Amino acid sequence: MSDQGNDKGIVLTEAQKRARRSRSIAIAVSLVVLVVLFYAMTLVKGPAILLRPL
Repeated sequence: MSDQGNDKGIVLTEAQKRARRSRSIAIAVSLVVLVVLFYAMTLVKGPAILLRPL
């Protein structure tokens, strides 16, 4: 049996922690840009986006 009280799992190095943080920030910035782009396109289209031909 293993002693589960002392099991710390995977321990990341400082370089790995920095890389993970950089990736997380890049993903967050990408999502914000995408949301702003969709919002801007909705404003540009205006209410005409609801008027579809039958």
